[in-house]
Amino acid sequence: MDAKIGRLVGAVSAFFSSGDNVPWCGRDVIAGCEREVAEAATEGQRNESIMRLSWALVHSRLQDDVNRGIGMLQASLGGSNSPLQAREKLYLLAVGHYRNGDYPRSRQLLEHCLQIQPDWGQALSLKKTVEDTIAQDGVIGIGIATTAVGLLLLERIERY
Repeated sequence: MDAKIGRLVGAVSAFFSSGDNVPWCGRDVIAGCEREVAEAATEGQRNESIMRLSWALVHSRLQDDVNRGIGMLQASLGGSNSPLQAREKLYLLAVGHYRNGDYPRSRQLLEHCLQIQPDWGQALSLKKTVEDTIAQDGVIGIGIATTAVGLLLLERIERY
């Protein structure tokens, strides 16, 4: 029976581990962006450097980095000078919330991006990924419940 469970878990894991199309960012890139912010000579250079650092942070594999990036973006969102800047910050916030597993919030932010630019491919792609993940999580939940019931029934059958 343990072998059957192991094969089932392996098959389910293989099916649901397809990954996403959002890139990852390493600590070396983040450190370079942090140096760039510290060395920025003008306010304009500093703002651009902070955007690059925010991008790197929300694309990190470390949750603390992602949360730091979200905080930086939220703090700077009100100071956006154009719809394009707001769209970029909203998108990066959506990436951060996606990385944190807050899919409904990510989807909401992407919808705001698409109000600014309805045909923006990057936002449309991430929105599809988010919606697929939400649907997949629902399927996984149903699958886990079904598997648990099946295992209980199998155990009872084997007892008799």
